[in-house]
Amino acid sequence: MSGTSLDGLDLAYCHIWETTSGWDFEIKQTRSISYSEELQAKLKNSIYLPADQLLQFHNTYGSWLGLQTKDFIKAHTLEVDFIASHGHTTHHQPQNGLTFQIGSGQHLANESATKVICDFRTNDVALGGQGAPLVPIGDQLFFGQYDYCLNLGGISNISFEQNGKRLAYDIGLANMILNHITKKIDLDYDKGGALARTGKLNRGMLDQLNDLEFYKLPFPKSIGFEWFVEKVVPIVESTKDSIENLLHTAVHHICDQISLQVSAQKNKTNKSLFVTGGGALNTFLMDCLQEKLGTETKVVSPSTTLIEFKEALVFALMGVLREEQRINCLSSVTGAKKDSFGGVVYLPA
Repeated sequence: MSGTSLDGLDLAYCHIWETTSGWDFEIKQTRSISYSEELQAKLKNSIYLPADQLLQFHNTYGSWLGLQTKDFIKAHTLEVDFIASHGHTTHHQPQNGLTFQIGSGQHLANESATKVICDFRTNDVALGGQGAPLVPIGDQLFFGQYDYCLNLGGISNISFEQNGKRLAYDIGLANMILNHITKKIDLDYDKGGALARTGKLNRGMLDQLNDLEFYKLPFPKSIGFEWFVEKVVPIVESTKDSIENLLHTAVHHICDQISLQVSAQKNKTNKSLFVTGGGALNTFLMDCLQEKLGTETKVVSPSTTLIEFKEALVFALMGVLREEQRINCLSSVTGAKKDSFGGVVYLPA
């Protein structure tokens, strides 16, 4: 898994099985690989590459993924049925019928000498869906005991059951804006939200962020890096304030939008909000979120391993469901014409 926060590659070796009462899992081994400055910059700027250069990068990045996976398998002497790979999203424009995750499945399979299942989003978009978010299938099958499942990656997204259907959508910003701000002082991220905690609210910036048109749209809806560059970066760059105040304000904005979505579900009391993704390790953000939600909603965080590797785990589950030819993309979530099982299979040469 490589997410929009661009912090690196997550590898998780998972055992997944089905019982009479549902699905279960165990995360057996994990590894996080930080991107070099060069690779991080190339991934970030890949949206601007001409088509031929983008496809070349698609192939070389796929080979790089294969090398990392092969080393991971060898280091832990793993027996692997297949690799389920999300790749890295460079273009996400469901309104134009396209989404693209680089990391060529064939190159990954050849380099790792292992079967690969990838490209999980394209089929849903071809069926008129958003192709995102995809994690809710894992929320439903693995974490259905919670009222809400919130993921705080580069983007925040939420899923929940309503009238017997799983609903989910991208709420808006999360680590993407925070990491953009810390990069101004050559920090990869604000550990624990320590800098943000010392800041003060910039009301003008907060109002501009909260007034973004995306927040007024009905779901299903999703966003990508293009939206961030076009709509959010200009607001941050035009706000002349300290790094601490920018971070503090961004955290409040993130929590404002999440609390609005949770509070909108009036039919539940004593709610539980299960939070994973890198943002769950930002203690200031979590404190701020609990404060805004009040006592009627309990914010729950699992183990650090599950916080960091839940998305990788869910794509492993999506691979399992693809192998079994079972539904892994929910039309109630994406807005597609029908449920489907997404994923393309590549066999090593």
